[in-house]
Amino acid sequence: MSSRGINFLDQWLANNVPETTKADVISVDELTNKLIADAKALGIKRAEIDEEVDSLYRTILDAIVHYDPGLTD
Repeated sequence: MSSRGINFLDQWLANNVPETTKADVISVDELTNKLIADAKALGIKRAEIDEEVDSLYRTILDAIVHYDPGLTD
């Protein structure tokens, strides 16, 4: 198990899933490609992320559908 992979995924989703993102195939695909590219730039292999979730697509889609910006200051 890669805590580095899941930590990256959690932080990436928090920083890169805006509330305006639509829950459609194209948006999820674009976010998936961006996530993989950002992980690669940090030396994190996709396998490190994939082993932590059943489906990267469903994980990103779920993040869009259940987007919660948190508390305002």
